[in-house]
Amino acid sequence: MDSPSSDDAAELTWINVALAFGFIAFNVVFSYVFDLGVGVSLLVAATRCVVQLAIVGTLLQKVFETDSPWAVAGIAFLLNLMGTFEIVVNKSKKRHKNMFPSVLFSLLASTIPISIIGVRFAMSITKFWEPSQYIPVVGMLCGSTINGVVVSITYILKEMQENRDRVEMYLAFGASRTEACKPILVDALRIALTPTINQMSVLGIISIPGMMTGAILGGSSVERAAKLQMIIMFFLSASTALASICSAGYAISVVVDRDHRIRQDKIYSKSLYDFSFSFTTWGLSTIVGVWHRLRNAIRKMMKGIYVTLVGGSSGQENRVRSGSGAAREERAGLLERGLSYEESPPLG
Repeated sequence: MDSPSSDDAAELTWINVALAFGFIAFNVVFSYVFDLGVGVSLLVAATRCVVQLAIVGTLLQKVFETDSPWAVAGIAFLLNLMGTFEIVVNKSKKRHKNMFPSVLFSLLASTIPISIIGVRFAMSITKFWEPSQYIPVVGMLCGSTINGVVVSITYILKEMQENRDRVEMYLAFGASRTEACKPILVDALRIALTPTINQMSVLGIISIPGMMTGAILGGSSVERAAKLQMIIMFFLSASTALASICSAGYAISVVVDRDHRIRQDKIYSKSLYDFSFSFTTWGLSTIVGVWHRLRNAIRKMMKGIYVTLVGGSSGQENRVRSGSGAAREERAGLLERGLSYEESPPLG
């Protein structure tokens, strides 16, 4: 039996999307009947899904047409940036100091190298920055990595607060912060990788994953779709592990300092409004500081030019006045010490 080609696929319109949205309405009614309290969350999530996918679809269409590696790099960075924002602001209830840059670095250090090496060698695509091949892989890596990073960081911060005595006991007996926190780190990474392991174990027999389904619906053969799904799952496993290790290790280094002290003052829970603008405030303060330095430098330069061109005589008078004022202050000081100006010892 021949696989359906992409030309035979039915044209999807917004009417089809609206019909599918009826299943969300069913969930909302279900939540209202059983008083689950998730109806609003479902509507907000569904609305975000529609808006975000519509924007991404329009944006990716432009990127696919340009076929520029710089545009692909920009999209990859934007996906990691938005993933970091989702982790730090929306997903994590407990946060630590400098969490945003550390999570961003963890995502970039895991998704970018794995996607480049994987697309180039595992998928045998010489031009690995091909937008239609590279961007979907990076997007799937970011989406899968988010859960692992959130779980690992949340577990570490929770353990540092609830089981602080156990860690301090290890530190008191001479253990380094690496030795004292190793059990917590191991448990955090195990919990972060468990969903990926469970997902790989049920693929094919129990469930057909979305990547394979999309490839089949797009016209690929079932065999190629299955192999592609295997490759992607191995990517996801490696990316989740690497990002979780980086983010969890940095979280431990922040909470337990070099003096082997647990710094609970660096663990905090902020409201969504406060934290969503913390990174923006830091950036704006940096820009304002640079602007003030630049403005002061320009003022000094303009003042110097003015004095040089216009204020020569007035500058000389000011120097004479300042000299006479200094002499009066010196005379007053000598008189206070019981010496007259004329009886003061000669200098040198």
